[in-house]
Amino acid sequence: MIDEQNLVMTNVIAVLPDRVIDHASIVVRDGVIVDILERSIDGVEALNGNGALCIPGLVDTHSDALEKEIRPRPGVVLDIPFALRSFEGRARAAGVTTIFHGVGYEENGVYDRTVAQAEAMCEAVDDRNASGRALIDHQILHRLDVRDADGLAALERRLDALGESPQSLLPLVSYEDHTPGQGQYRDRSWYEAYIAGTRGIDEATAQGVVDEILASRDANLDVREKSVVSMGARAVGGQIRLMIHDPADATEVDHAWASGMTIAEFPTTVEAARSARSCGMRTVCGGPNALRGTSHSGNVSARALIELGLCDGLASDYLPTTLIGSVAVLVDAGVCDLPTAVSLVTSGPAESVGLSDRGRLAVGQRADLVLAQFDGPLPTVRFVLSQSLTAERIGVK
Repeated sequence: MIDEQNLVMTNVIAVLPDRVIDHASIVVRDGVIVDILERSIDGVEALNGNGALCIPGLVDTHSDALEKEIRPRPGVVLDIPFALRSFEGRARAAGVTTIFHGVGYEENGVYDRTVAQAEAMCEAVDDRNASGRALIDHQILHRLDVRDADGLAALERRLDALGESPQSLLPLVSYEDHTPGQGQYRDRSWYEAYIAGTRGIDEATAQGVVDEILASRDANLDVREKSVVSMGARAVGGQIRLMIHDPADATEVDHAWASGMTIAEFPTTVEAARSARSCGMRTVCGGPNALRGTSHSGNVSARALIELGLCDGLASDYLPTTLIGSVAVLVDAGVCDLPTAVSLVTSGPAESVGLSDRGRLAVGQRADLVLAQFDGPLPTVRFVLSQSLTAERIGVK
């Protein structure tokens, strides 16, 4: 069995932040990169990369895939700890070594989200991390529906509990308002189409459902204001890292910035992305959007924002394989060079959420490493090294 904390990886194409080394060797000691040699090593025991690309482990700051793992098909609900382990293998196989699981603090039948499920998901992630057996680094993205009073109360309890035992990383919170007619579904017809497709109903019935949703959510505007005050105060006080979800214009971004939000997640227009950049906010775009070249809900293309220099990182949203897939597609399509594409799924997202110890092939960085090969726009992950699984934990001497 490979000692993941101490090894030499040779005969790889190393993708550094600013350049590519065609024949390189990576030396790892105690789980940290201690040397990067511009040559292959012969005559010593080493892991031979056989000419594969070596990149940092991918950092995914927004994944809803665990929710889908829990409910793989209608009427089937899996035990959350089992679903977490099952999905953990999928994420690692996609080259993801750090993942932020989207946990929805809301009562929402459309997305099968409940406060009870949110609390159970957090407990499962906490337990997996505490076990010392996790294959990747699990984190939580606390997704707050800002018009849900029960969700707000539950999240405040969670954050208060975390504050009692200081964390090495600030809790990540996403301020979200999925009311049709704004954000991701600014054009409500896209949301109506989503409802019709997921529920198997006709267009007229879907319109009626959306009308009911609007009426219900309009009655909760006061909760939205309480959410802004509560989360904004925690962000300004340095207790959480707060992001705005699906900002659509400069006015919305300016309000978010003034309220303590420092990350614009999935900006839906060029205007919103430009405004976020001018404020000094970090921007996160969708991996599926970048991979496909278009938004599924009619919003701005992630590729367009990358070309404009308005994207700091990609998140998988709902499909982990889209991160490594985006790297291959972006390079193959000439949108950006290889180091830039890699940074969008490694150092970019790591910096956005405050992880300074990973995301770059550099001496002193955590040795989360991925070997991959690209066949034009098609990627294959060959090997993943994750420091979440240490030699001591698996009994290697």
